[in-house]
Amino acid sequence: TSESEEEEEEWEPKSKIAKRPRLPKKTEAKTKKAAAPQSAVARKMVKKVAIKEEMDVSLPITPVEDNKMQLLKPKEENAGTKPKSLSRMPEVPKKIEVNSFQRKNQNSLVSDEKPSTSVLVVKQEKCEEEFAFDEQPSKKIKLNACPEGKPVKNLGANKIKEEFGMNWDIVQALSEITNVEPWVCANLIRLFEEENTIPFIARYRKELINNLEADALREVQHALEELRTVAKKTHTMIQKLKKEGKLSSCLLKGLLNCRTLEELDHVSSPYKSGSKGTKAQRAKQLGLEPAALSLLQNPVELNLFSYIRPNTKGLANIQEVEAGVQHILADIFAKDKDTLDFVRKLCQQRYISIQSTLAKVSSKNGNEKDIDKFQLYHEFSCNIKNIQHHQILAINRGENLKILTVKVNIPDGVKNEFCWWCVNERWRPKQFLKPEFMRLLRSSVEDAYKRLIYPLLCREFRSKLTSDAEKESVMMFGRNLRQLLLTSPVRGRALMGVDPGYKHGCKLAIISPTSQILHTDVVYLHSGQGFREAEKIKRLLLQYNCSTVVIGNGTACRETEAYFADLIMKKYFAPLDVVYCIVSEAGASIYSVSPEASKEMPDLDPNLRSAVSIARRVQDPLAELVKIEPKHIGVGMYQHDVSQTLLKATLDSVVEECVSFVGVDINICSEILLRHIAGLNTNRAKNIIEWREKNGPFINREQLKEVKGLGPKTFQQCAGFIRFNQEYIKTFCSNKKNELGGRALLTKAGALGKKKSKLTSCTSQQPNPLDQTCIHPESYNIAMRFLSLIGGNANDIGKSDMQQKVNVVIQKEGLEGTAKKLNTTVHTLQLIIDGLTQPEGYDIRTDFDKPDFKRSIVCFEDLRVGAVLTGKVENATPFGVFVDIGVGKAGLIPVRSITEAKLSKVKKRRSLGLGPGERVEVKVLNVDIPRSRITLDLIRVL
Repeated sequence: TSESEEEEEEWEPKSKIAKRPRLPKKTEAKTKKAAAPQSAVARKMVKKVAIKEEMDVSLPITPVEDNKMQLLKPKEENAGTKPKSLSRMPEVPKKIEVNSFQRKNQNSLVSDEKPSTSVLVVKQEKCEEEFAFDEQPSKKIKLNACPEGKPVKNLGANKIKEEFGMNWDIVQALSEITNVEPWVCANLIRLFEEENTIPFIARYRKELINNLEADALREVQHALEELRTVAKKTHTMIQKLKKEGKLSSCLLKGLLNCRTLEELDHVSSPYKSGSKGTKAQRAKQLGLEPAALSLLQNPVELNLFSYIRPNTKGLANIQEVEAGVQHILADIFAKDKDTLDFVRKLCQQRYISIQSTLAKVSSKNGNEKDIDKFQLYHEFSCNIKNIQHHQILAINRGENLKILTVKVNIPDGVKNEFCWWCVNERWRPKQFLKPEFMRLLRSSVEDAYKRLIYPLLCREFRSKLTSDAEKESVMMFGRNLRQLLLTSPVRGRALMGVDPGYKHGCKLAIISPTSQILHTDVVYLHSGQGFREAEKIKRLLLQYNCSTVVIGNGTACRETEAYFADLIMKKYFAPLDVVYCIVSEAGASIYSVSPEASKEMPDLDPNLRSAVSIARRVQDPLAELVKIEPKHIGVGMYQHDVSQTLLKATLDSVVEECVSFVGVDINICSEILLRHIAGLNTNRAKNIIEWREKNGPFINREQLKEVKGLGPKTFQQCAGFIRFNQEYIKTFCSNKKNELGGRALLTKAGALGKKKSKLTSCTSQQPNPLDQTCIHPESYNIAMRFLSLIGGNANDIGKSDMQQKVNVVIQKEGLEGTAKKLNTTVHTLQLIIDGLTQPEGYDIRTDFDKPDFKRSIVCFEDLRVGAVLTGKVENATPFGVFVDIGVGKAGLIPVRSITEAKLSKVKKRRSLGLGPGERVEVKVLNVDIPRSRITLDLIRVL
């Protein structure tokens, strides 16, 4: 419209605007532009909006052409000047006064000439149509405050201010906890507030998050939630205390300084209703507070004898009065921020250890087996700076089972130095003290340390160690789960799944290369009928041309493996060359009786369903394992001891990340898999499947918008992770063209006066070759411009000549030069290049490990020290890695044996460590037959 063109012209001279002193006009223009849907409100409340919109500048995010977010940082040339202004940014929300706020922004914009241009890069939207937001009703626009992550109106700074109202700045606090740069934290707070999912941020908003990985994003999200919880609980506590009339200005300040729940608990516990009050509160009720304050402020005039009341308990004699004053002073010292900071600093410089000993009670009446498990911790001591996460979790578990007694040991030097500092520095009296008052002051300080500060420090240390250990345990579980979910699928062959068992027989299921169930059966291999059953197995394998057997690792697994290995060695299944592999069956039995399994295989007995699940775990591990609740997959450490909410949130997030990054073919994937795509949930997945059944396959990504419940925000989150097989769609379109045309005409005729039929739009829908790639629809415009730049055709995606054309342009112009030419970021361009050059049907899992197929077996007793074997990592923990070497018992490679030199250089490693599914060559160091333990040394990663 002409109005928007005028606005564009008004905004042209960027540097001038930055220097122009007439601020109100600038603010009005900004509000008009930013909050267009609320122009009426804006006119009424200019002042309020002014604050809001000025704050918009504070977060380093600005809208830019092609609907991409851009931030103040990643332009390499002027990296030198920018971080300064960035580091100042997060502090902005503290300012509330409008003028000073505007002045500060004005100065920062003028002084740093380069950042000023990037702050004021304005929307020059030429391509709104391609995202098709303009025709949505107003309700939809409201739903989608920030299409493709554009900050239309400020959701960041002032909301943070309202929400947090604390004495610390959320961005700085988050940055200190997570060691992530403040500008990235500010962006992440905004992105999470706009309900962006982690897979979406990690793939399509790299320039905003400095290329962080999904694990780091989860850590920031978790820390942010913790800070929010502290702020929320603090404000609830303040309201409660205000109501009860207990809130003093000193207490309010103390509460607003709290950054952790432990600190909040320490400050607020004496004021909680229901408690009979602390010793200090009881002394205050007796009227001894003036005496205590007088001892510190004006001791010359203090006479404790005047407080004696012979008939009152607590004031009966001078000793009781002194005890009351001591309790009040101790309480003052223990609540003082400077005092606590000093003692914490002292502790950092000293050797503080955590000790565990066998509890006296447990040694008399404990279970011998349980006590033996904690043998390492019967006489254990370790510096808290060096203790390992798994040791903390083991000690905690032993303490909960009442087998161990645990204490934190703080040396006496800390107490002595602390007491000296309090008496001579922090709480030094204003005037000369009589010797008896000096003695009272000293005993008050000692009492504060022994009764209040020492227990607080112990709680803080234990709590910090435990929460760190829990987080590490959950992260480890997440890393293991990711590795397991991304195991390379074994496609294109029929598989026989075997769920081993003794009495009830071994359950068999044969599945086709496309996961269809061909045959199920039960054979009794371990009850003397093995030879007769071998005939049946051979007949089935030949009938279905199946040469791969998958055996579950549960009960009777070793015997079943030996049975098959023996037949294979004798070439019993000839002419088939049969191989077998062992696969974890964790969670298979839980899944086989779940409602999902009943819906998927209604006619099958639950015992046979588990055999089908075992076979499918090799054929497509991701599609099968998402059906099982992640914690039942069992690749963690102490997962039952850690916070279950944190564990569930992290594991669900890892599953979402894996499914999204692998991508799903919308026209053939199951509803269960679809649920885990970023932005989708159970209802939306169900609606997509219903739409597919009613209208036939989806032709392109745009059609997703027609599904009930998929608004612009959901579409933005999920679109990039949903794929379309072009061959399948082309075949479908050519077959259905005539039929569809007829149906559409009929529908048009019948739907007059009714709701507009969705089928009418189907005829106009055209397949889009970019829908088979990882490129997001918001970048299609750039992708098409890039294709015309290199002289490519969208139909050649994934072909070798496309790769050549891309290489020619990139070698000539360079990645940054090309990105500048297309007016986009390097990260977006890289993603477009990946999408155009990856071969059709590309799967990121091909870089990961396949199952280990074998033909023969080794027994536990056959193992010899020095033997070199190959195996597959089963589970990874902080103290080492468990490897399945095919003897029925996993061996342990201690963490000290895993060095960087032994890890393969080819793989991109997230951390120095191995994960489930990786194949390794190991050497046997020790075999402990009575305890069934094998110690291994890592030779190399295969």
